[in-house]
Amino acid sequence: MNTPSKSVTELDGKTLYYSFLAGAQKIFENQVLINKINVFPVADADTGTNLASTMRSIVESPIPTSDLKLTAAALADAALTGARGNSGIIFAQFIYGFSTEIQKHETVSVETFAQILKKAVTYAYEAIANPVEGTMITVMREWAEFIYILKDTIEDFIELLAKAYQKALESLQATTGKLEILAKSNVVDAGAKGFVVFLQGMVEFVKAGELRKMLAGRETVVIADSEVVSHDVITFRYCTEAMIILDEKRKTDLSQVRKSIAHLGDSMVVAGSSRKMRVHIHSDHPSKVMTALSRAGNITFQKVDDMVMQQRITSNPAFPIAIVTDSTCDIPQELIEKYQLQVVPLSVHFGENYFLDRLTLLPAQFYSMIDKAPQYPSTAQPAYKDFFNRYSYLASHYDSILGIHISAALSGTWSNSSKASHAVAEHSGKRINVINSKRLSSGLGLIVLRAAKAIENGSSHDQIVSKIETWSKNTKMFVSSKTIKYMVKSGRVSYTKGMIGSLLNLKPVVTLNDDGKTEAFGKPFTEKGSMELILTKVKSLASERKIWGYSISHARNLSTANWFSEKMKEISGLEPEFINDASPVLGTNVGPGVVALSIMFED
Repeated sequence: MNTPSKSVTELDGKTLYYSFLAGAQKIFENQVLINKINVFPVADADTGTNLASTMRSIVESPIPTSDLKLTAAALADAALTGARGNSGIIFAQFIYGFSTEIQKHETVSVETFAQILKKAVTYAYEAIANPVEGTMITVMREWAEFIYILKDTIEDFIELLAKAYQKALESLQATTGKLEILAKSNVVDAGAKGFVVFLQGMVEFVKAGELRKMLAGRETVVIADSEVVSHDVITFRYCTEAMIILDEKRKTDLSQVRKSIAHLGDSMVVAGSSRKMRVHIHSDHPSKVMTALSRAGNITFQKVDDMVMQQRITSNPAFPIAIVTDSTCDIPQELIEKYQLQVVPLSVHFGENYFLDRLTLLPAQFYSMIDKAPQYPSTAQPAYKDFFNRYSYLASHYDSILGIHISAALSGTWSNSSKASHAVAEHSGKRINVINSKRLSSGLGLIVLRAAKAIENGSSHDQIVSKIETWSKNTKMFVSSKTIKYMVKSGRVSYTKGMIGSLLNLKPVVTLNDDGKTEAFGKPFTEKGSMELILTKVKSLASERKIWGYSISHARNLSTANWFSEKMKEISGLEPEFINDASPVLGTNVGPGVVALSIMFED
């Protein structure tokens, strides 16, 4: 049935789906409110954003069918795929339990519905390593238990859901008194609030039977609200999540996955089935988490959020303008934290498994893997949703946002970021500009730092946007390497040219032109020759223009990086803006031994 009548005694697939859309829309509308009251288990102010991401996956999936079993299974799969955060994954597991307990019914009565819900709650509890009462799971259980009580006296779903919603509200209000941290902040549990908001949407739909506004729910509505609540200390820094497609030969179950990562953090939730699992854990070592999970099957999705950074943003943003960049910028962690830079990772793929650049794959780990891997790694830009979620979150905390990314001629990162920014800007009303830096590595890092320092010194959004193109043109970048073989493996140099280069023992120098494309600058026969060639060019440029600053990235070649640093100090009289390990993404394309020297000249 598409449109509920005044009495609904049987629940079918389409009614379930459309009621989910209505619940999702309520989550979208209340996203910022839910973020604002988020203090448990960590005050990272992203529960609303995570639930919205979970709901968006449902909304964007072509699910509607009259068969309840098929619809519920599709909803569960969509929820599991899009789930983010503790609350999102718990919700997804609850829906998975609901779908699993339906016995091939095209429709169900109130009595059967109540029995299924009661069993579904146990799935949610089993997914959580240490269930805490006074949270979403409590409200979920008490709501389902109340429906089970009502089943003997009520046959109409409209009446059932309306009365049960009132019980859920009471349960929600009671969460404040059940957890000390909630009482201290005088708030209800954020995940529980999200679940009750979702139920509100469902009740409104079954009462009215209208589909208005549901299509609008395909994007998150973001409302600016800077008010935040108090917070406590974060025990483990990174909210780490993954989706695993299990290897059937290994016969891994949920309990085995839990045991493999339990020692690496807390707030662990492992949800899903024997085929697909969604994992959530707070950890200081995301790379170790992914290494353990990779033994269970293929990791098809990863997410790592810095909760310390999120907490600082929600409680005390350093500046009114946020800067979003990507992991190829090579900026050290201390500068990322100082300027509260938002770094969205690219990914590095080893066969069917992939890792997040600098988060679940650290530079040292990458270089130990590169020559042992049966397949040479490849790289990929962040997805549209990665940027959409990041911009949605930032739009509720900043006046405006700047995105500055790796050259569009080298990666699709800028394109995905730009598309996502337009969608978020349209709904939030916030100013978002996404700029193609036409640089990468330490060159991109210099431009991002110049923008961050300009914000620190009081420059406006428009003033910075107007200068970035000039800063890009004023940034010269030279990349030296010890061997050409990795450029051949990555496809950056053709096999034929690579063979010739190897025979001649070339140590190529690469630069980026004003269009952001790579060009061969020289082809010395020794690494020392490459270094001297670059230095001669820098001296020539510096004789004509004043240097604003310089930075150096290297892939297992600190000695050469330090050599360039000493020579640059002599030429410019300046200390480097930074010297840092090169991103594994850069290492994939040019290999270990590479050094990228970038210099920005004054306007």
